[in-house]
Amino acid sequence: MKRGTFRGICRYLKPYALFLALTVFFALSNVAASLAVPHLVGLGIDCIVGQGDVDFARLMRLFVLIGVCIGVSSLSQWGMSLVNNRIVYHVLSDLRRDAFRKLGVLPLKYLDARAYGETASVIITDAEQFADGLLLGFTQLFTGIATILGVLVILFLKRWEIALIVLCMTPLSLFAAKFISSHTYSMFKRQSEVRAEQTAFIDEMIGNLKVVKAFCHEAANEREFEEVNAQLKRCSLKAVFFSSMTNPTTRFINSVIYALVALAGAILAITSGGGFSVGNLSSVLSYSTQYTKPFNEISEVVTEFSNALACAARLLKLIDEEEEPSDAENLALKEVRGEVRLEHVDFSYTPGQRLIEDLSVTAPAGKRCAIVGPTGCGKTTLINLLMRFYDVNGGRVTVDGKDIRLVTRRSLRENYGMVLQETWLKTATVRENLLMGRPEATEEEMAAAAKAAHAHSFILRLPEGYDTVIGDEGTLSEGQKQLLCIARIMLCRPPMLILDEATSNIDARTELKVQDAFQKLMEGRTCFVVAHRLSTIETADLILVMKDGTIIEQGTHRDLLARKGFYYELYNAQFAE
Repeated sequence: MKRGTFRGICRYLKPYALFLALTVFFALSNVAASLAVPHLVGLGIDCIVGQGDVDFARLMRLFVLIGVCIGVSSLSQWGMSLVNNRIVYHVLSDLRRDAFRKLGVLPLKYLDARAYGETASVIITDAEQFADGLLLGFTQLFTGIATILGVLVILFLKRWEIALIVLCMTPLSLFAAKFISSHTYSMFKRQSEVRAEQTAFIDEMIGNLKVVKAFCHEAANEREFEEVNAQLKRCSLKAVFFSSMTNPTTRFINSVIYALVALAGAILAITSGGGFSVGNLSSVLSYSTQYTKPFNEISEVVTEFSNALACAARLLKLIDEEEEPSDAENLALKEVRGEVRLEHVDFSYTPGQRLIEDLSVTAPAGKRCAIVGPTGCGKTTLINLLMRFYDVNGGRVTVDGKDIRLVTRRSLRENYGMVLQETWLKTATVRENLLMGRPEATEEEMAAAAKAAHAHSFILRLPEGYDTVIGDEGTLSEGQKQLLCIARIMLCRPPMLILDEATSNIDARTELKVQDAFQKLMEGRTCFVVAHRLSTIETADLILVMKDGTIIEQGTHRDLLARKGFYYELYNAQFAE
């Protein structure tokens, strides 16, 4: 999986190849300037032979060169930081953009099978963790590798014996880095998964806090949270334990290398007869420190990068998820009359689990079609199939004789107006919410739709009227939000309507007014009304009675009561004393 994750990261880095080249250039400049300093310091030490024997002129020139090198190193470090930040946050922006775009084209079965908080955690938290690890990697990885190679070359040029000592100790550093990275990746991956689970749980609890309090379920939720929190604690402790081994392990190896270089250098200085000066010894000791320091930094990078890779894997998995099938043909529904047919439809959410089998029904154009039945009978599933939120497993659904799988989803859904029991309003002004389905509508048309839905009066009482910023939570009552959703559909006036308990949150008096408005709205339009209160659909042209995914009865209210079948039982159950 790491290999696939690397390929995915490289795919996002490719557009920024020029900036990557700049990063390498700045890294090499930084390393070259930094490596020159110990050599110049060694030459400066050799200028001080003894008391009264100091080459001040050469020493001054060396001081100037050392200052220039330090300046070049600092500027290169600054330039590299600028470029790295640009790369990382552009990549982060691209990843989040693609992840959010993916949400719009994922099949609903993907989102239905996962907690919303888990998906949000991937796009927000995992993306941030990945950016932190990537930034650290770019900042220290290039300079670390360049420093290691540069020091080895310089040491071989100075004294090959010392270079061999340093080189022989290298596998020990590599083994330590490999050991730490192999253990931290899996642990950080698990930590990321449990953190997403915790985020999903918190999101669920906050969103349903009223229900939690109503059932006095706070203690049970606390226990469940404690279990997830304890699991996250265990994962985090294990990940941090192995990652914390980085610093002491590399420091120990660094100390061993430094001691060996100091011993070998001292012996060479004593036995070489002036061939290896004190300045050279000072230089190689500095180089040995510079050689081992990147291993310490790279080990830290590996630890953070393991966490970043684990987060990137989850993010890329979301981005690479299979999208809902694209529209087979670029055929749009135009001048829709609204005749809807379901012909021998088979469907189930889970393969092998029966739900709808061989369902056939015709909804004539311009007629009201009510769908009733017990909970779980397939009413909402039928709506999902009509809107093509899910595709049928067998048979077909047609609008005016056209199979909806052969037309664009956009044109299909533009010809439907939906008012659901669960209202949704985006955080924006009332005007923006009402114009969502028809942005080109005039002010007069918008006000007329609001008046028809009996929402105009309370909108005017808001602080800024139609320009008041509202949200899905807190600003309005459930009934007021539902009236706005109804007004939004009345403004669009599509040829087909789907009303799923559209007046469930409205008081009885207002409901009578809205029902009257609906009667006007539904004139000449094909309407599918999902109803639990059977009194609201007595005037429907066709009532479909569903049970266990099958339509067992259909007809008008009067006909179904006369048959004294399942609908008769449902109706009497609601109005029995």
